[in-house]
Amino acid sequence: MSAPAAFSDIAKAANDLLNKDFYHASPANLEVKSKAPNGVTFTVKGKSAHEGSIAGQLEAKYVDAPTGKGPFRRKPPDPRAHEVRPMKFMLSCGHLVSRQLSFFVFSNCATHTIKLMIRPCPGLTLTQAWTTANALDTKLELDNNIAKGLKAEILTQYQPAKQSKGAKLNLYFKQPNLHARAFFDLLNGPTANLDAVLGHEGFLVGAEGGYDVNKAAITKYSAAVGYSVPQYSAAITASNNLSLFSASYYHRVNAQVEAGAKASWDSNSGNAVGLEVASKYRLDPSSFAKAKINDRGVAALAYNVLLRPGVTLGLGASFDTQNLNQAAHKVGASFTFEA
Repeated sequence: MSAPAAFSDIAKAANDLLNKDFYHASPANLEVKSKAPNGVTFTVKGKSAHEGSIAGQLEAKYVDAPTGKGPFRRKPPDPRAHEVRPMKFMLSCGHLVSRQLSFFVFSNCATHTIKLMIRPCPGLTLTQAWTTANALDTKLELDNNIAKGLKAEILTQYQPAKQSKGAKLNLYFKQPNLHARAFFDLLNGPTANLDAVLGHEGFLVGAEGGYDVNKAAITKYSAAVGYSVPQYSAAITASNNLSLFSASYYHRVNAQVEAGAKASWDSNSGNAVGLEVASKYRLDPSSFAKAKINDRGVAALAYNVLLRPGVTLGLGASFDTQNLNQAAHKVGASFTFEA
């Protein structure tokens, strides 16, 4: 039995249908992915806004994936091997970010020799990014390494121009009927955000809370209930200290058609209820189209097609149907190259 969804993903199916793969938000979006022979993945992203400057990011990611059948699913080294791997440290912006290694010592009584083998810790992922805002981001992940079902993340950010630093610690714990998370901002506050979801036979119940250590006060709290199966899902959430309520529904009608809707009400702003509906239709195995409209009369259309293996094109547009004669419409395009 798999773990239930995270608290923020209880309504993921409906939210993805309503928000994902609509390209009108930016006039142009370019993403290039490539993978080096040593397993390092490079990603370059560029996005232009309708108003403002172009944002970009260069990211490198290395995953030391576990293999085999050990406690961490990695095969132990062969005692007869003669390879001795040197110790390697990973540095980011002049700061040590990882030195957790596995040591294996073997003794040969016949030759009276001792071998020391050093291997990177299995389940480790290192991601480093440099953005056009001159921010250096580093993320170190340890999955199923400290304990079974536990994933730890250490995130750091450094902005040389502003001499600004940030450090966060995230913990994820998954079990067949439980998905718990903890997010700690170590330098700002410090603050802690905790959430947990209990699941049983498709039914989900979750809660979220935030705490500021310096103020010794609860900063936020939310709750959600849902039901999810592969064909359809429904969720009700109460966020912003139980003041913003939303109900969402998702239905996979068949292999080609998906439909969903979301209604929201903010008790602090009045009695108006916001409504948004969307649908997705798969034209063929390599392309699909999406459409959505909300209660304010803003409609959006999107088209996604796989031009060839590794090359994806996305086109999108949004129209204010109540003000067709005004310049309130948006168009956008997205290119993704993957090798």
